[in-house]
Amino acid sequence: MDAGTYLHQFLFGFYPYIALTVFFVGSLLRFDREQYSWRADSSQLLRKRQLRWGSNLFHFGVLVVFAGHLVGFLMPEPIVLAFMSEHAHELLAMVGGGVAGVAAIIGLSILIHRRLSDPRLRSNSRPWDLLIVALLWVQLALGLATVYFSSARVEGYSFQALIYYVQGIVIFRPNNADLLVAIPWVYKLHIFLGLTIFLVFPFTRLVHIWSGFASVFYLFRPFQLMRTRRTPQARGVQGLK
Repeated sequence: MDAGTYLHQFLFGFYPYIALTVFFVGSLLRFDREQYSWRADSSQLLRKRQLRWGSNLFHFGVLVVFAGHLVGFLMPEPIVLAFMSEHAHELLAMVGGGVAGVAAIIGLSILIHRRLSDPRLRSNSRPWDLLIVALLWVQLALGLATVYFSSARVEGYSFQALIYYVQGIVIFRPNNADLLVAIPWVYKLHIFLGLTIFLVFPFTRLVHIWSGFASVFYLFRPFQLMRTRRTPQARGVQGLK
């Protein structure tokens, strides 16, 4: 096995499991040991208009992109084909992912400009925070580039190969990396950078995303705690009864 083949097998055969293991185990350990850091620092008092537009566009776009990747690539093929053809599936991924990706990268660009152009925000930004934001921006740009490559039908591109590769990671398919040998470089870079974001996820402020998912379960609690607006005088009178 030459160096190029070995590197390919490592990056797309072994690296996914390293990244995902660190992602899950690291998130659990951080929640267990550093709960006070389980948040995103608020800066909503500064440049509220930019924050509102940038945050809404970015979060909407990213959520749609993530859900599209999760459902589009992991949904069993017989179920997908029961509702649409392979071509329609690919077209939906390109159009939906493209629109959501544009919204996300515009929103993230606004947030980056807001953070770098305001001295108070810039001085309160840690280098690691800026690095993860830059990684997200590049990943979104690569995702939009894959839409172009997909529409241009470049040599080696196969939508089904990408689906089988992602599903192969989940089911531990042997020699799964072989599916990407002929795939154009932009898809490989997009996959590698996405896995790298999973790898560094537990060490960044991105962990607050888990809190967003966990908050959904509050909707299904059998009871809710309510605070009253009783005045101190009313509470005192009730205590004397």
